[in-house]
Amino acid sequence: MSRTAKILATLFVGLVVTAALFPSLLAPGDPLAVNPSEAFQAPSLQYPFGTDESGRNVYTRVVHGTADSLTIGLAATALGMGIAILLGVITAFGPRWIDSVILRLLEVLYAIPALLMALLIIAFTGPGTTPAIIAVGLSTAPGYSRLIRTHLRTLVNSEMFDAATVLGHSRWHKVRNHLIPNTLSTLLALITLGIGQAVIWASALSFLGLGTPPPAPEWGAMLANGRTYLHFAWWLTVFPGAAIVTIAAGATLLGRTATRSRT
Repeated sequence: MSRTAKILATLFVGLVVTAALFPSLLAPGDPLAVNPSEAFQAPSLQYPFGTDESGRNVYTRVVHGTADSLTIGLAATALGMGIAILLGVITAFGPRWIDSVILRLLEVLYAIPALLMALLIIAFTGPGTTPAIIAVGLSTAPGYSRLIRTHLRTLVNSEMFDAATVLGHSRWHKVRNHLIPNTLSTLLALITLGIGQAVIWASALSFLGLGTPPPAPEWGAMLANGRTYLHFAWWLTVFPGAAIVTIAAGATLLGRTATRSRT
């Protein structure tokens, strides 16, 4: 990883964390405050991202929306990875027949497009932020599970594990000293890549009216609201969309960088 890439990655992470935890430092003001007399103001020095139909500052809403969108992405990724790790450990250390059953199940679930699976889950749970987290987390779990299963089984069947077995080390010793250290970097790369993907899918659900409801400054909900005025107020969709693309691209870059540094 080059010095320039490290600097850019650090700046990106710092900016996102600041926007998520301390949004008022970057955008003072209330993202829900309305001012009808300032409705549909184009981007200017006073309103860098313009205003919406209620006169709300789009820049303030985009910055404050980082916490909403990123929280959904992190929580959904944590749920998906938690399920994947559990299934991966079971298939790696369990009987062969359990591995076969879980693998067949994962193949069936993986064949279903993740967004379609999320929509099916939302159909049962109903819309909202928490259902969106559950839907995205469960829909991403099969893909993570297949990757983690393959990685863990490769480690379990490696010469390193065979040598530990010959030396009489316990299973816990092998997990603690061999499995966990050789898996953390892989999990870190998957989590980083997954956050960007989860943010996109969560925004897609909000865009369809199935995620975080308005007037919360969630980027997908802002996109859905702005499409009504796209023909004369382009900024209502361009800036929330750019935020989604930036987070997804940045997370993907960090994940790929972590993968390259691991290899």
